[in-house]
Amino acid sequence: MSYVSTDIKKIVAEIIENKKEKGGVKNIYFVGCGGSLGALYPAKTFMEREAQVLRSAWINSNEFVHSTPKDFGENSIICLACHKGNTPETIQAAKLGKEKGAAVIILTWLEESEIIEFGDYIIRYTFDASLDHLAGDIDYAGEKTQCALLVAVELLAQTEGYENYDKFYEGLGMISNIIKNARKHVAERAEAFAEEYKNDSVIYTMGSGASYGAAYMESICIFMEMQWLDSSSIHTGEYFHGPFEITDANRPFMIQISEGTTRELDERALTFLKKYAKRIEVLDAKELGLSTIDASVVDYFNHALFNNVYPIYNHALATKREHPLATRRYMWKVEY
Repeated sequence: MSYVSTDIKKIVAEIIENKKEKGGVKNIYFVGCGGSLGALYPAKTFMEREAQVLRSAWINSNEFVHSTPKDFGENSIICLACHKGNTPETIQAAKLGKEKGAAVIILTWLEESEIIEFGDYIIRYTFDASLDHLAGDIDYAGEKTQCALLVAVELLAQTEGYENYDKFYEGLGMISNIIKNARKHVAERAEAFAEEYKNDSVIYTMGSGASYGAAYMESICIFMEMQWLDSSSIHTGEYFHGPFEITDANRPFMIQISEGTTRELDERALTFLKKYAKRIEVLDAKELGLSTIDASVVDYFNHALFNNVYPIYNHALATKREHPLATRRYMWKVEY
């Protein structure tokens, strides 16, 4: 029987207790499609970096169903993100979780949907449902990305232990105001960006570390899906191993400069771009106020910052291009 809850600490504690007689929790899988998959990226990065024993992975829903990891079963947690609860591939992944005896956590926005019946625990997250996500009147600490992160943080803290636990919660208490201030900070810059790039047919995004998911989401969900532009998200560490050959004075780049352990990767890529490219939009987390969060946990908050600054740019670009963000050619309109 599933139930709706936002008390992630209690959810994780209950799962750990229920799994004791079966050998405990041994792994966690973060599963979703498109933007929901991208939103899980910080949680995936957190587990990879902080856990010493627990295994974890980040997998597209359909791939998870068709190529299920052999260790997935009664010692597993599957944390799925499904915004409206109606993505067929994610529903199938949740159903598989039930069949395999895993603890099924579903992150969703709607209270009632198709996927609910396959979840043991339903976590409803906050979401700015205003036009083009411009209202900004939500608590960003309760968003999908933060909820997934909290599942990871609590799982690690309650099993192996997490030394920066208190610092993480301090950061969580700060992120909403940081985002709201950053969105105001980029307003004029976003208008200039839209004017500059309104006639382009391609825009690349760049990022690294826990925030790479934000660059990925901007590329596939906004530029490709919502603006019908050619795009690709380029990892700044991978940039010098092939992608930098397309760099020239005409190609546009949006690059995220993270705060934390991978900042050096981003700065290296930016240095090269400044030398050989001329059309660069820089989103610097330090400039946008993220450095007020403790250095031991700041990595995991870059994604939330960038992902919620992008809508200011996206609205401005869509307006200038006269191509509303809600426009679709195939999605929800044809069989696929």
